[in-house]
Amino acid sequence: MPSEQDPATSAGPVTVRYWAAARAAAGTDQDVVDGGTVAATVAAVTALHPALAPIAAVSTLLLDGRAVTRDAVVASGSVLEVLPPFAGG
Repeated sequence: MPSEQDPATSAGPVTVRYWAAARAAAGTDQDVVDGGTVAATVAAVTALHPALAPIAAVSTLLLDGRAVTRDAVVASGSVLEVLPPFAGG
């Protein structure tokens, strides 16, 4: 039986970009990690930057420019953006 990778557990390189408080918590503008699902990608970057975890938990997540849920599949080469809630207007 051929072995296939489960897209929920691994996908390939995904760029994660941080905005506002997420950028401050991560200490960088972006990271490149292996994807899979949005949840797996967020888990990978919060493992790199533990201070990001509470911000990521309440952030809007955009995958290639579209709002997504955490169970969305992330393809290799995609861009996931972490947008924390903004105050003011």
